[in-house]
Amino acid sequence: MASRVSIKPIDVKKLVQSRFVRDLPVVTAGCAIGAIGIDMFLVPNGLAAGGLTGLATILAALAERVGVNLPIGLQTIAFNLLLLVLVARTGGLRYVIQTITGFVLLGVFTDLFAPFVIPLEGGELMLPALWGGIILGIGLGLVFRCGVNTGGTDTIAQILARKTGIPVGTAIMAIDVAICAASAPVFSVTNALYAGLSMVLSGYVIDMVVDGGVKQRAAFIISKAPDAIAHDVLHGMERGATRLEARGEWTGEKRPMLFVILDKKEVPLLKAIVAQHDKDAIMVITDVNEALGEGFKELGPEV
Repeated sequence: MASRVSIKPIDVKKLVQSRFVRDLPVVTAGCAIGAIGIDMFLVPNGLAAGGLTGLATILAALAERVGVNLPIGLQTIAFNLLLLVLVARTGGLRYVIQTITGFVLLGVFTDLFAPFVIPLEGGELMLPALWGGIILGIGLGLVFRCGVNTGGTDTIAQILARKTGIPVGTAIMAIDVAICAASAPVFSVTNALYAGLSMVLSGYVIDMVVDGGVKQRAAFIISKAPDAIAHDVLHGMERGATRLEARGEWTGEKRPMLFVILDKKEVPLLKAIVAQHDKDAIMVITDVNEALGEGFKELGPEV
């Protein structure tokens, strides 16, 4: 007698309330904005600004010269599906769902908008390069801010890093530069240089959109008056403080270290508090990319 296979039912309520579903409209809008940047500024001007979209732009131009139509969005979807098979086990189900959502939406919008968007064409490439990078960066930044990605060179870089040990960031930059360079024989050296400018600007805008709204700073304070400083932080600034045990390697002296997360605008006040109690204190302040947990952004599953 055949045994029954037990299939765990999907928790529909949990799925609907998940961050991924809540952020789906923002992800969709981000992909649509990115597609407009591609169709309106980059592709019509022969700017292959890195990534699989840049590679697809090169292949589409070569195919067009022999009378073949290769939709750029469809190419990126096909490339990403092939690459995703190689890294799906590493990221798990959540990674697969988020990645497929990102590159499918971006690819579909790229081909959907292409016949209707009025391209910005002309002899001058500066404006298309700048605005293409800015708009694409805004769109992808919104997508990345929601924890979703669009595949592309990130996936290729993961494979290279696994096989060769090259850092992922280095691999991404090398691939994008190679794609920009490969566009020179197809379009021109000038186009390739402007494509590189657009690629750099797009990366900067992505970072601004993803991290620009984060105003938290982290402060590490080593002082002889930790109690007084902690009291003013807790009751004066109404911020939490965590005491860590530190030891000077040179003197061997044990001294408490305070760890505080605060807003950017509160940094001058914290400096004043520390200086008031201990002018010889050591304070290190660093940026916080993301603060999660009690008192900050909700910590929980994204899907």
